[in-house]
Amino acid sequence: MNGIKYLVFAGAALGLAACDTGPDKSIDRGINSHDLSTMVAGVWVDPNGCDHWIIDDGVEGYLSERLQPDGTPVCSGVGAPTTVVGPFQSGSPIPDPL
Repeated sequence: MNGIKYLVFAGAALGLAACDTGPDKSIDRGINSHDLSTMVAGVWVDPNGCDHWIIDDGVEGYLSERLQPDGTPVCSGVGAPTTVVGPFQSGSPIPDPL
């Protein structure tokens, strides 16, 4: 009976460990850490003509697809394919060497 209690306890502990949500990914944890909502995003247009939000923090970079409320991609034609529109590098004092 002790073996069953041990297995139940071990299973519960593993189940709780799986609930760990990890670090808050809305915060930049780099050299000049700050909330990502304070940064300015630009729009990168992929080769298919669809838009992606882009932020360049000097050392780190962030990219996510622009989606409409129904989950479909935004393909607005704000720029030519493979170009970036907007001040995507203006959120950090760290220069980007590339």
